[in-house]
Amino acid sequence: MIESDFFITPADYHSDLDALRTVRETVFVLEQQVPIEEEWDALDPLSSHVLARDNAQRPIGTARLTPERKIGRMAVVAEWRGRGVGDALLQNLIDIARSRGWPEVSLNAQVDAIGFYQRAGFVAYGEPFIEAGIHHQAMRKALDPMTRFASSSTPRPTSTPASAVDSLAQAIEITCAIINGARSELGIYSRDLDPDLLAHTEVLSALRRFATSYPHAEVRLIVHDPIEVVQAGHPLLTLAQRLPSRFAFRSPSDPVDRQYAGAYLYSDQGGFYHRPLGSRYEGEASACAPARARQLGNTFAPVWERSRLCNEFRVLAI
Repeated sequence: MIESDFFITPADYHSDLDALRTVRETVFVLEQQVPIEEEWDALDPLSSHVLARDNAQRPIGTARLTPERKIGRMAVVAEWRGRGVGDALLQNLIDIARSRGWPEVSLNAQVDAIGFYQRAGFVAYGEPFIEAGIHHQAMRKALDPMTRFASSSTPRPTSTPASAVDSLAQAIEITCAIINGARSELGIYSRDLDPDLLAHTEVLSALRRFATSYPHAEVRLIVHDPIEVVQAGHPLLTLAQRLPSRFAFRSPSDPVDRQYAGAYLYSDQGGFYHRPLGSRYEGEASACAPARARQLGNTFAPVWERSRLCNEFRVLAI
């Protein structure tokens, strides 16, 4: 069972100031004895902030990304350390930086946290130094360029005939192509989120790029067996938890809907991948076949409206 009973949200410096103060002054001022006048600076109103909250909405962690392209003020309250909150905060800020097209981000790590940042891909540079009475090390991380898709005024690619998919490797390839071609909407119908397919690193990376590339990107997923998905610890749930405004999950409750044996994926740009049996990868697909994708979308929509929210995911705050 995944114990991810917290969620990450963007924070407004002015309206969320009390929550930011609760975390930062507890961790930095009270625990680490940083002078309060050094804790708050002129960059705070100009920075992008993120907050971690528990399921009771209590603030438990925070971090910021400054206009200088630096991550800082990473803080998690003591009782929540070692439970993935820091990783989620850090990944949120990395995603924000990538969505802005920044080639790298940097930070000043407290020396006992160097390993944490190294695991996230940060590399130390320069000599250690003391800041606010604490030893630090400058670190930086190169960011993969964000895929920039064509504007909405650009014509869609030429429609291509559907072709057969006969293997997992082909399924991964066409799934990535469909996701990479999407601009605003992806619909996914699956029994158990197909762990060999939707948990594949290339597919997860494509979903992350899509979700962070467009202001209105949305991934809607209908899942037959949400309990199995949660118990398996599917990594797509972790991604959805970090980007809760981009992912929505429902589960069929109508008996007729629950008898459906297939699985499919479609995009707003005409990509589709349909499998008559959801337990197998054999099917047909095209990166751009608008009529077929539209047909699947029209099938998906009423099932979505009839389906229930996935209460099994509430502990994950998605």
